[in-house]
Amino acid sequence: MQWEPGPGEGAQAPAFDCPVWCVLCRGCRARLREACQRGRGAIRLPTDMLSIKLPQLFDIHQVPKVFREDGIISGYRHPQSSALDCILSSFQMTNETVNIWTHFLPTWYFLWRFSVLCSTLNFLSESYTWPLLVYMLLICVYPFTSSCAHTFSTMSPEARHICYFFDYGALSLYSLGCAITYGSYVMPDCWVNSWLHQHFVPIAICNTLFCTSLSCYSRFLEMQFPHRSKVLRTGAFVFPFIFDNIPLFYRLLLCCGGSCCHSEALPSHCYHLLFAFLTCFLFASHLPERLAPGRFDYFGHSHQLFHICAVVGTHFQMEAVLADMTSRRAWLIAQAAVPSFLSTLGALALSIILNLGIIGIFSAPLLWNPHHSANHPLTPPAKRKQQ
Repeated sequence: MQWEPGPGEGAQAPAFDCPVWCVLCRGCRARLREACQRGRGAIRLPTDMLSIKLPQLFDIHQVPKVFREDGIISGYRHPQSSALDCILSSFQMTNETVNIWTHFLPTWYFLWRFSVLCSTLNFLSESYTWPLLVYMLLICVYPFTSSCAHTFSTMSPEARHICYFFDYGALSLYSLGCAITYGSYVMPDCWVNSWLHQHFVPIAICNTLFCTSLSCYSRFLEMQFPHRSKVLRTGAFVFPFIFDNIPLFYRLLLCCGGSCCHSEALPSHCYHLLFAFLTCFLFASHLPERLAPGRFDYFGHSHQLFHICAVVGTHFQMEAVLADMTSRRAWLIAQAAVPSFLSTLGALALSIILNLGIIGIFSAPLLWNPHHSANHPLTPPAKRKQQ
C-alpha cells in the first residue's frame, strides 16, 4: 500500500518514532496524534488519583495533654484524625507505628498456629481440647484488639479512652484463657480435684471483671493523678497474672526441691515467666525513653519493647501449654474430670458479656457528654451520677 499525502503535505513518507507498524489512510494522521494525547492523559489519571497525602505529624507541645506519652517528644498524630487517616498512619512512621505492627503481625502468626491445630485436633467433639480452643482464640484476639486500639486512638479524646477500654477487656479475657488452660493442663498432680482446682475458673472470671473495672477506672485518674493511675493499672493486670500462675509457681517450687519429674514444658514455662516479668518492668518503668526523652520516639521506646516481650512470652506459654496437654493427657483423663462446656466456652461467653457491660458503663459518660476538653480530667461514672 502506498502513502497518499493529505492536503498541504508533501510527498515525503512520514517517519514514526513509535515502534508500531501503522497503515494510515487519508487524513488519519491528525486523528492519530489526538488519540495518542488522549492516551497519555488516560495514563496519567490513575497516578493523580493514587497520590494520597499522608497525615501531618506533631510535637508534644502541639497535642492535648491526654495524647501525650512520657519521654516521647515527636511523631504524634492529629488528635482529631479520621478513620482513614488513622489507617494511613499505620503505613507512616509515627510514634505509634511500631506499636501497631508489633501486635498486628503476631495476630497472623497465632492464627496460623491455630489453623494448624484445627487440622490436627478435633475441637468440636473432643472436650479435652476445649480449654486449648479458648486459649487459642484469646491469644489471637488480644494482640489484634491492641493493634486496633493503637490505630484508632487519635480520632478524639473520647475515642482514645474507649479504644483502650476494649484493649484492657481483651487482656483480662486473655488472663481467663490462661486460667482455663492452666486449670486443665498445668495444675500440679497433688492439687487435681482439690478445692482450688474446682473453683479455679470461677475465681478467674471474677478476676477478669476486677481487672477490666480497675484498669478502665484508672484512665479517669490519668490527668490529675498519673502516678496513682499507673499503679492501679499495673496492679489490675498483675493480680490476675499471679493468680493464674499459682499452679505453675508450685510446680517450679517442687522442682527446685527435687520432688518433680522432668517435663518438656518446664523450660518453656520458665521462658514465659521471664518475658512476663520483662513485660511488667517495661510497662511500669517507661525505660529507656525516660532517660533520654526524644531519642526513642520512633524506635525502641518501652511500649514497643513491652509489646515484643508480651508476644514472645505468649509464644513460649503456648508451647508450654501444648507440651503439658500432650504429655499429661492420659493421666489427666484418668484422674481429673473432663473439661465441660460450662467451664470452658461457657465461661468465656459469660465473661465476654460481663466485660462488655463494664466497658459500656465506663464508655457511656464519654458518649453522652462528649464535650470534655482533652486537657481536663474525666469524671468517673459513679461520681457523675452523684453530681
